[in-house]
Amino acid sequence: MAYIVTLTASELNSIREKLRIEQRLTKALPRAVRPVEPSLTRPMVLLLSEAATTTGQRIRHLMWLGIVVQQNTVGAVDRSITVDPLRECMETIPLDGHDGLLNRLSADFRDEFEQASQTGAVGMCSHTLWEAIDSALREAHPGTIGLLDWLAAQANPPVLDSSDAADRSWQEQQDATRSVVRISDFPLSALAAWQRPPSRHDPYLAGLIPQPVEHSLIDHDVRASGEAFGLFSEWEDGVGTRCDVHVLRDASGRYLEVANVNATPVESRFGTDMIYYHEPTMSFTFVQYKRLDSRKGSIRVDERLRSQLDRLDEVAKLSSPPSRPSDWRLGNDSCFLKLAYWPRDPESLTGGLTPGMYLPVSYVRLLLEDDCTRGRKGSEARLLGYDQVERHLVSTQFVELVKHGLAGTVGTTAEQLRALVQRRVSAGHSVVVATEFSEETTIERQRRTRSRASKAQRYFHKAQKPEPLFKLD
Repeated sequence: MAYIVTLTASELNSIREKLRIEQRLTKALPRAVRPVEPSLTRPMVLLLSEAATTTGQRIRHLMWLGIVVQQNTVGAVDRSITVDPLRECMETIPLDGHDGLLNRLSADFRDEFEQASQTGAVGMCSHTLWEAIDSALREAHPGTIGLLDWLAAQANPPVLDSSDAADRSWQEQQDATRSVVRISDFPLSALAAWQRPPSRHDPYLAGLIPQPVEHSLIDHDVRASGEAFGLFSEWEDGVGTRCDVHVLRDASGRYLEVANVNATPVESRFGTDMIYYHEPTMSFTFVQYKRLDSRKGSIRVDERLRSQLDRLDEVAKLSSPPSRPSDWRLGNDSCFLKLAYWPRDPESLTGGLTPGMYLPVSYVRLLLEDDCTRGRKGSEARLLGYDQVERHLVSTQFVELVKHGLAGTVGTTAEQLRALVQRRVSAGHSVVVATEFSEETTIERQRRTRSRASKAQRYFHKAQKPEPLFKLD
């Protein structure tokens, strides 16, 4: 099914700039409209503009498309929908008249559309009508295809199954990707449109669908596209390596390059690393993923994990002592374990970050020397999990620390970062590495991250998707 929101042309004009900035809309539902039950599939939304001729005929245009992010109670009886993302159509799409989109639909579908598109209200139409509209849009207005694909990928996201090796790897890479987007303060929807890549060995970013270019940003995109790719745009690290790169750029010129590198078949991959590098302050933060048992909520500490902690200690040594106030960190820890929890029911997860515990390496060392991590009485085994670790960082705390520059290395170069990624890839890890470039001062960065005002959600998205150097299938 889909929602149809119909506003007068004057009403839509009065809020157009607000919509372009926020790219979301909340509308109350009439009592007669019952919201759909929550599910993994999110309803599509059509936002119409309506005017009238001197003879009283309706003149309607499809102006915006979006998907419902949530449905909630406003008052005792009223309900509302929040549309996010909401995107402006890239061309004028008339609905009425000989050349209108409705003329391509059957009489029954046209009647249903009329019932669902009352002026000033929110209506609902069936899934079969939406499919007919989608097909008509693609045929009559091919310029909308990219936007439709981008929205559809978010409205019907694939369900990742923890019992499958490829899906497990993509789960970790997905969470790492969402984390760096959160840290860099770009909208989460920027890298949310995803479909399964052609090969199960491909990086997660190989399945991302970039947001189509908006009319108002085309000129900017042309100027920016020539310099969109930077540190990892020409990555080569031996036969079988694949590196997918996506770049996000905001109106101020700040941009984020996200690279996802795989060099081994998924069955022989050792896990996922996330590295976020803030180029202006020459600081990176490293997260190694570990999966908690979905029933016990813990992992067993073995010699392999202990040796990995030793290697993370070596990574942390790349940091230099602080020499100015902006170099100061809360501690010397720049490397973390994320003990991530994926429930056995994958549909119970939302579109945010995966639940779990962020543990600085120095804290893990203390935990492993304390009785709290001992297994059963008399056992020498050590466990890490919710029952053993009383205090830990959650996703929001970790993101805020990194976003404000309170965690990470000091004085590490791009060359050191690239060498680190090469080592991790060569060791059989999948790596998601994000580099943020900006001309912001420290004060400007703090103001942006602390601001609670509505932030412009418009951005430029460019993707570089290389062909794999050989088939792993």
